[in-house]
Amino acid sequence: MFLTQFLTVVVVHLLAVMSPGPDFAMVTRNSLVYSRRSGVYTSIGLACGIGVHVTYCLLGIGILISQSILLFNIIKLCGAAYLLYIGWKSIRAKPQVAPDDLSGTLKDGSSNTSKDLSRMQSVKIGFLTNVLNPKATLFMLALFTQVINPATPKSWEAAYGTEMMAMTFIWFSLVSVFFSHRHIRIRVAKFQHYIERATGAVLILLGIKVALATQK
Repeated sequence: MFLTQFLTVVVVHLLAVMSPGPDFAMVTRNSLVYSRRSGVYTSIGLACGIGVHVTYCLLGIGILISQSILLFNIIKLCGAAYLLYIGWKSIRAKPQVAPDDLSGTLKDGSSNTSKDLSRMQSVKIGFLTNVLNPKATLFMLALFTQVINPATPKSWEAAYGTEMMAMTFIWFSLVSVFFSHRHIRIRVAKFQHYIERATGAVLILLGIKVALATQK
């Protein structure tokens, strides 16, 4: 029975992780604009955010958040404000890579013509993007209330949480590797500034969507 629960969690969570959203947009942005390292560490931050959601859902706090309009709105507005802030910064960003300078793209997927984010900055961006997303809270709560029952052993609950964090990190690390690939960066070098602005616009739209999110 618990193996069936585990497989259900794996499939449902994987589909949710692969769907476009703030997490995907942020990893793509950091991988294209900065480096593969930044994208991978952003993925670590996203996985840590998942860990927070899993923990409070298993402790029952997730139910309190879903039932409290005040708490839900606080998380919602903080998350929306963060996405709007990053989106606005991206839209205002100035060109960092000259269109005719393809030497700025290194074999490791980084750019030597733009300032990279530090490891902690990348982790923080990923963590805040995920943990302040109220949709992630409701998704986790819905998943755990539908799949887990009082008879589920704590060891299996821990396995569910570990799998979610690992899957989140693996998937978004693959996204990072793809978008930071040298050939991809060379092809988009001429349009990187416009891509960053477009990504910023997407983040702003996602921030507005988060701000308008409801509990149901």
